[in-house]
Amino acid sequence: MENLKHTWLTDNLIDFEYKKYILLSYLQSVQQKFRLNELYPQLADLILHYNNLRNLKNNKELIFEQFPKKLSGVDVKKLRLTFEELIKDDELMRQINETINFSIPQLEKAIKEGKTIYEFVEENLEFDTVGLMPIYNKEGYILLNQDAKKELKVYRYRISLIEHHEEKFSAINTTYITSEVRSISRTVESIKLDLIRRFKELPNPATFLITSRITFPIKETFLPVAKRLLMRTVSFA
Repeated sequence: MENLKHTWLTDNLIDFEYKKYILLSYLQSVQQKFRLNELYPQLADLILHYNNLRNLKNNKELIFEQFPKKLSGVDVKKLRLTFEELIKDDELMRQINETINFSIPQLEKAIKEGKTIYEFVEENLEFDTVGLMPIYNKEGYILLNQDAKKELKVYRYRISLIEHHEEKFSAINTTYITSEVRSISRTVESIKLDLIRRFKELPNPATFLITSRITFPIKETFLPVAKRLLMRTVSFA
C-alpha cells in the first residue's frame, strides 16, 4: 500500500487489528522507498499522518470530523445525531484510541528513518552561487549536478509568500527547463548567460549550482532536498 488516506483511521471497518494491518502495510511500502533513497512524498506524508494523530489524541472532538458524512436523503440534524452516537460508543472509541496509541510510535520510528536519510543526503550536497548575486533572489535558476558527472539539470525556481488561515509561509515552485553537459567551453557561467538571453524577464537572475557527491533519485530526493536548502539560503540572504 503506497498511500494512506487522510481519513484512514475512521474509514471502513473500525477495528484495531484491521487498522494495524493497514498502517503496517503502508509503512512497509514506505520503507521499501527509503531503501531506494526515495524520500518524497513519503517523508512529508509520514509527518502529516503523525501530526494528524497527535492532534486527534489531544482533541477527541476532531475524531468526529474524521467520519465520512454521506448524505443519502437523511436530514442533516439526524445525521449529526447518528455520528454523535457513534462517537460516544465506548467500544468504538476504545478501538480508535488503541489504534492511535499503536500508530504514533510506529510513525515516529519511520519519520526518524526518513530524517536520517535526509540528513545523509544534505551532508553530501555542496551549494555554490554562479556569478554575482542580485538583491532580488526570490526567483532564478538552480543547476543540479550529481556524482561529478558532466550533466546538469536546469530548473527555474520561484519563492512566493502564501497566506493560509491568517498564517504566512514561504513556498518554492520549480520548473524543469533543460539538461546541459558541462565542458571546458560550456561552463556554468556560460549556461547562465544563455538562460538570460532565453528568458529576458530575468536579466540578472540568482543562479545556484547544487552538487551531490553521491547519486540520488532526482525527483524523489535530490531536488526536494535541494529546494529546502535553497529556501534556507535565500531566506537568510
